[in-house]
Amino acid sequence: MKDIHSLMDQCDGIALAEQVKKKEVTPKELLEASIERLEKVNPSINAVAEKLYDSAREAPATTGAFEGVPTLVKDLFAPMQEARMSNGSLALGEARPGLDDSVVSRLRASGLRFIGTSTAPEFGISYTTESTRFGATRNPWNLDHSAGGSSGGAAAIVAARVVPFAHGNDGGGSIRVPSSCCGLFGLKPSRGLVPSGPLVGEGWGGMGCVHALTISVRDSAALLDIVSGADLGAPYAAPTQQMSYLNSLQQTVKPLRIALVEDAGPWPLSAEALASVRHTAKLCESLGHSVEIVKFPVDLPSFFNSAFDVIAPNTLSYVQLLGDMRGAPVQDEELEAGTRIILRERGNISAVKYTQAIEHFHRLGREMAGFMQKFDVLLTPTLTREPPKIGDIRTLDANASLDEFIQQSHGYCPFTAVFNSTGQPAMSVPLYWTQNDLPLGSQFVGRFGEESTLLQLAAQLEQAQPWANNIPPTNARSK
Repeated sequence: MKDIHSLMDQCDGIALAEQVKKKEVTPKELLEASIERLEKVNPSINAVAEKLYDSAREAPATTGAFEGVPTLVKDLFAPMQEARMSNGSLALGEARPGLDDSVVSRLRASGLRFIGTSTAPEFGISYTTESTRFGATRNPWNLDHSAGGSSGGAAAIVAARVVPFAHGNDGGGSIRVPSSCCGLFGLKPSRGLVPSGPLVGEGWGGMGCVHALTISVRDSAALLDIVSGADLGAPYAAPTQQMSYLNSLQQTVKPLRIALVEDAGPWPLSAEALASVRHTAKLCESLGHSVEIVKFPVDLPSFFNSAFDVIAPNTLSYVQLLGDMRGAPVQDEELEAGTRIILRERGNISAVKYTQAIEHFHRLGREMAGFMQKFDVLLTPTLTREPPKIGDIRTLDANASLDEFIQQSHGYCPFTAVFNSTGQPAMSVPLYWTQNDLPLGSQFVGRFGEESTLLQLAAQLEQAQPWANNIPPTNARSK
């Protein structure tokens, strides 16, 4: 038998599954090693919402593309048969939906073993994973800094090399932001490519998407092959392609026309953020792609005004549903400050105003589709500065205004949420580390339904500048 921890140090998910199929290791050995690795680092990073060791040990053997590979599911609108779903909030208590959502079912059928759920901020409305319920999830690159949000627990666990990838979801950047903070690859698929049912029809008016945070690009592609395709009764679906996403990585990348954005409107980029995206642009040019600096074709303050006209009523609807389910209305004091601000200022807007916000999203989608006729890919910084310290962007004052909330949160991350509203695929790629040795990703955005273009480009960048051997100081490796 090979040394199991050395194997997990070196292998991505596909390679681990190959070892299982060759009978070089057993699923049980991988499971126990992953539990040992998680126990090693979680006291430092605080990234687990619930441990599911016993149910993972008792899970029946299932063959599939990722047979025996351990992972975690994000504790946010992703019900699992064996898990509590707190959504990062005290208000849900010990609620256990007792069913799998469509993506969890597909991941389970692929042979994955779920060793736990990962932390998220309350209802996913923050770009840092800090909650009253679970405390702060810390960045394995520097424990004084945030792992990002809202898939911060997933990012910290994968970056610390506990498992090769973890489930995440993204309503405004929640896969891409923590991927940037923790030095991972994070892809948000096109709207409707990955199902959100059966509990959710269209999270946040269609902004919500589901996928994963990974170390390797090929794991992301293979996972997308497993989870893509509409579930029964889906309200809409993105086009799927005949060739698998994993196989598409073998195709030669054509020279791409890349539009580069260096200006975040009213929010300034730090010198490091500007350096990171310029570094990425130069790398793209060295690989034969053309890069043209452009003005970002979206008025960001106007967009965020519409975004919260969608986010707030959706959140209020969920909170009221929760109250109905438990037989007692949710009280303000059960909710965190950021949630209370959003509900107070925009939760009870009129149906007309909500409809206008949705129409704003659709106009942006058409405008961006027109803009992307000239370019194959849009390149922006993922964030305006390096990962913040714990507490820096968490809202604690419930009397603050929504404008102050937006300034604090979206001044740090202005670019990602736009592409949830337009439905385009977008990814954060880890190609730059700051002088403080903190990761800072670059965001690439593709045309609707063209995940393969992004994945092929990411694989080319990964080969040109590999990142898998960039290991944070807090890690689960054997050496």
